[in-house]
Amino acid sequence: DELQSVHLHPVFVRDFVPSALAFLMNNEPEIVKNFLLRTVHLQSSEKMVDRFKLGAGAMPASFKVDRNVNRNTETLVADFGESAIGRVAPVDSGFWWIILLRAYTKYTGDASLSESPDCQKCMRLILNLCLSEGFDTFPTLLCTDGCSMIDRRMGIYGYPIEIQALFYMALRCALQMLKPDGEGKDFIEKIGQRLHALTYHMRNYFWLDFPHLNNIYRYKTEEYSHTAVNKFNVIPDSIPDWVFDFMPCRGGYFLGNVSPAMMDFRWFALGNCIAIISSLATPEQSSAIMDLIEERWDELVGEVPLKIVYPALENHEWRIITGCDPKNTRWSYHNGGSWPVLLWLLTAACIKTGRPQMAKRAIELSEARLLKDGWPEYYDGKLGKFVGKQARKFQTWSIAGYLVARMMLEDPSTLMMISMEEDRPVKPTMRRSASWNA
Repeated sequence: DELQSVHLHPVFVRDFVPSALAFLMNNEPEIVKNFLLRTVHLQSSEKMVDRFKLGAGAMPASFKVDRNVNRNTETLVADFGESAIGRVAPVDSGFWWIILLRAYTKYTGDASLSESPDCQKCMRLILNLCLSEGFDTFPTLLCTDGCSMIDRRMGIYGYPIEIQALFYMALRCALQMLKPDGEGKDFIEKIGQRLHALTYHMRNYFWLDFPHLNNIYRYKTEEYSHTAVNKFNVIPDSIPDWVFDFMPCRGGYFLGNVSPAMMDFRWFALGNCIAIISSLATPEQSSAIMDLIEERWDELVGEVPLKIVYPALENHEWRIITGCDPKNTRWSYHNGGSWPVLLWLLTAACIKTGRPQMAKRAIELSEARLLKDGWPEYYDGKLGKFVGKQARKFQTWSIAGYLVARMMLEDPSTLMMISMEEDRPVKPTMRRSASWNA
């Protein structure tokens, strides 16, 4: 029987999201509904990785159809990390699932799926994993390298912005969909408490603009007690030289990572775009992020949108942080490569901040290359000029990302299914960037 089994290409949960949005916009919600229900079923699968059992709430990174020709049967087989490069379980899959469930509910106006016992249980299991109490003193979520779209070692261990922004958005989505009865009531209370702390933490400690950079540059170290200004004991000499040239007087962004004695000053596209879409960023911060993209267009957008991270790791830094990963050489793949799928996130951020002309410019850049180049997975080079050295062609999420961007720009009202307005009860306490009053 095994000889007669045919394994088809896997479907990745995060990769399907832009396709799902395109299906919804094209009035094909049943496909999205079936996907959501299938993944709920897979969540209950046994999750064993080298004899170790994962938490019940873990969602698969991907699944594939195992077709037995002899028996004429098809079985869905989930991967929770046991087949992944580096054996890393995805943290983002569960968050994307919750976000997609809300998008389906918002776009169709049908709450019966999100209110079903299976979907309610699925949300609670996911939330139980990330809201569990531990020894951490931060409201952010501790994550390992490789747990997100950047699924190889890239030095994002700790509290990567991509996961924190998705975590924030998933919590807010769940808050809108959980039924306030039985177990749901307890989770609603926990989410409210966590969101309050997470919002304050991210808007204060992850935010970087010119005045804040100047403050870090002048930090004193080894400060004790609650009066400490340098709360994470960041050594000013650890600020990389490129940041001083990169940071314009107008603009700002959320740092890549913040933890004791470490600030990752790299700019990550997905985390900053999700921060805008989810309203993790205040309206002023959202404008500042867009100011930065405008000011640093060549570095962050280049010839094909959009840089996944800036800048690239090089030389000795690349060797020790990526483990000499040959796929993640400088300005390639996850290490400063340009990913067309990110176009839909940039477009959503542009529309939400009232800058559709920026999205139009980015889409026109994509149209000049993507079809001609065969819809590659990613581009290489400092400006994203070259088709990636190992990039697969005709990538579904590259095509879907472009389609969603185009449809959103043509009908901005479609943004409502993925966008969230600011949560008014939470009051930020932030220094204002110079760009906020411009």
